Amino acid sequence: MNRVSVVLIEDHHLTRVGIKAALEDCEEIKFIAEASNGLQGITILEKTLPDVAIIDLGLPGLVDGIELTKRFKEYVQTRQLDSSINQPKVLILTSQDQEESILAAFAAGADSYCMKDLKFEKLLEAILETHRGANWIDPSIARIVLSRLNNPFKEVVGSSVIPTVSIHGLKPEDNELLQSNPLTRRENEIIELIVEGYGNEEIAEQLFISMGTVKTHVRNILNKLACDDRTQAAVRALRAGLVN
Repeated sequence: MNRVSVVLIEDHHLTRVGIKAALEDCEEIKFIAEASNGLQGITILEKTLPDVAIIDLGLPGLVDGIELTKRFKEYVQTRQLDSSINQPKVLILTSQDQEESILAAFAAGADSYCMKDLKFEKLLEAILETHRGANWIDPSIARIVLSRLNNPFKEVVGSSVIPTVSIHGLKPEDNELLQSNPLTRRENEIIELIVEGYGNEEIAEQLFISMGTVKTHVRNILNKLACDDRTQAAVRALRAGLVN
């Protein structure tokens, strides 16, 4: 099995050490380098060209996470890498959930965006999905990104225009699946709460139903949306316009 090579750019020492240790224990991951600031980061990224670069937005100094992402993506474009191999990807891992930071990160070329409070299993999923070419979006900020469906954005910095980033909606086959097997009224209520970040116990309390009933509905939702977990279901529901 080909492992996914990863570089981590994170200024917080304990966070960096913890993530590195966890990634080194994963058989799917080949951890190759780390850096604590943007200047070190760009040097390492250009030298190693990892499959996935995990970048924190709040890096110290003149080269923050947005600038680092922009520079690295521009460097990758100049290299004109063989199209038969996966292009290096950028996964933002941050505690910043402000709209301007999220949109600026994607405009700079980020492929995925994760919040630091997610579980490690989800981070691993995000890395692998990003490497495969998917845009992995944390459900807590998915509304902001997916509001740009069919409305791609640009960010102007001085006289330069950062390339647009398109976040696509559902594939035709996914739309057909939903049309042939739509969510029920109760399932729509539950997916809305999932998108808002509610857990099963909280959903049960909100809707005055049992935990067993919630789990049954969630299982049905995952089946109808052809998803493996709640995160994918939340993003797909937003893309499908099931949640406003």
